[in-house]
Amino acid sequence: MKKVLVISGPNLNLLGLREPDIYGNRNYDALVEFTRTALTDCGFEAEFYQSNHEGDLVDKIQEAYGVFDGIIINPAAYTHTSVAIPDALKAVGIPTVEVHLSDINSREEFRRHSFVSPIAVATICGKGFDGYKDAAEVLRDII
Repeated sequence: MKKVLVISGPNLNLLGLREPDIYGNRNYDALVEFTRTALTDCGFEAEFYQSNHEGDLVDKIQEAYGVFDGIIINPAAYTHTSVAIPDALKAVGIPTVEVHLSDINSREEFRRHSFVSPIAVATICGKGFDGYKDAAEVLRDII
């Protein structure tokens, strides 16, 4: 069975508490359950990883080489600040879909630039949890 790594960046562990008007009131565990179901429905085995630390996210991406067939990543705040995360994604060469719960293109100016988008096979924004289902379907179609 093909394997997908789902990576969540900083503050996603606070879903349901952090700005529910933007991110909704469901928590991180609900996101994991929803995404696991979507990936299973697409024929994937899933592993989940969340960290608030950039280096830990880079380490996890590097460890994915030769183990995972696809990556779904919500780099959260690191979307707009990290060069290390897209560099790691380029290095491992695993098809990656970038997902954001909110529409980063309609928020503050600084959120509109993503360092990850240019290397992702797709970027899905503003669809809440459903964006993760869309990401699973994108990976199903290309893997």
